[in-house]
Amino acid sequence: MESEKKSSAISDVGAWAMNVVSSVGIIMANKQLMSNNGYAFSFATTLTGFHFAVTALVGLASNATGYSVSKHVPLWELLWFSVVANMSITGMNFSLMLNSVGFYQISKLSMIPVVCVMEWILHNKHYSKEVKMAVVVVVIGVGVCTVTDVKVNLKGFMCAFLAVLSTSLQQISIGSLQKKYSIGSFELLSKTAPIQALSLLILGPFVDYYLNGNLITNYKMSSGAILFILLSCSLAVFCNMSQYLCIGRFSAVSFQVLGHMKTVCVLTLGWLLFDSELTIKNIMGMILAVVGMLIYSWAVEIEKQSNIKTLPHGKNSLTEEEIRLLKDGAEKNPVKDVELAEAKG
Repeated sequence: MESEKKSSAISDVGAWAMNVVSSVGIIMANKQLMSNNGYAFSFATTLTGFHFAVTALVGLASNATGYSVSKHVPLWELLWFSVVANMSITGMNFSLMLNSVGFYQISKLSMIPVVCVMEWILHNKHYSKEVKMAVVVVVIGVGVCTVTDVKVNLKGFMCAFLAVLSTSLQQISIGSLQKKYSIGSFELLSKTAPIQALSLLILGPFVDYYLNGNLITNYKMSSGAILFILLSCSLAVFCNMSQYLCIGRFSAVSFQVLGHMKTVCVLTLGWLLFDSELTIKNIMGMILAVVGMLIYSWAVEIEKQSNIKTLPHGKNSLTEEEIRLLKDGAEKNPVKDVELAEAKG
C-alpha cells in the first residue's frame, strides 16, 4: 500500500514536471521562431495546427503498435470538444492582438475563478475557504509580476470573454470526458488531435492573415525555421499529453493554479537567456505566486484528508488494492451512462 502511494506521488510529480518543462520549452522555442529577432514566423494558429497534426500522428502510431487501446467516444462529443478547443486557441490569439498585454494577462488570470464557478455550476463542486484564499493569493501574485499597461476596447473584451469561457470549458471537459467514458488521457488526446489538426490547418492560414496581414505561402522558409518548427511540434506533443494527464489526475482548477509555475519559469528564463528586465515588482509577484501555490497544495491535501474522514465506515473498510480491482473491473465493463459525481480535488 505504501509503495502504491509512493508510485502515485512520483507519477503526479512526473506529470507536472513534464507539463512545466514542455510548456516552458515550447514558449522559448516559439519566441525564437516567431520574434522579429528570430525567424519572424508569425503564423501562430497554423503552427498550432502543425502541433496537433504531429500529436495525431504519434497517437495513430501508438494505436497501431498496440501501445494504447482505442475506446469508443461518440463522434458528436469529439466534434463539440474540438470546436470549443479551437475557439479557445483562436480567441486567445485575437485577444492578444486586440488588447494590451496587461489586459490579456488579466483575462488569463480570470480563468481560475471562472473554472471554479463553472465546475460549481456543471458539477456542483464546492471549495474550502483555504482553497479560495490560495487562489486569490496566486491571482494577485501572478498579476503583480505580469500585468503592466491595461487598455481595453469592446471588440477586444468580447474576444477575451469568449476565449476565457471556451478555454475554461475545454479544460473542464478534458476531465469529465475521461471519467464519463473511462478513457485515458493519451487515448482521448489521440481522438481529438486529428479533428483539431484538420480544422486548424484549414482555417489557420485565414485567421493568421487576418491577424498579421501575411500569407503563410509568402513566407520564405529557412532550415533554421524548419528546425524550430519541428522542435516546437515535438515539445507540443509532450505539452498536450501532460495537459490531459494533469487535468485527468487532478482537476481543471489545480491545472490553472499550479500551471502558473510556468509563468514564473518563463519570466526567470527570459531574464537569464534573453536579457529581459526583471524588476523588484516582478520578483515580489513571483514569490507571492509561489507562496499561493504552496498554500493551494496544502489546502487541497487538507480537503482530501477531511473527505476521507467523513466517508461512511463501510467505504473506509475498502483497501487500496480492492479499490484498484474495482476500477479495473469497471474499465473492463464500463457503465457508460454513469458519470462519477465527485470531481477530483
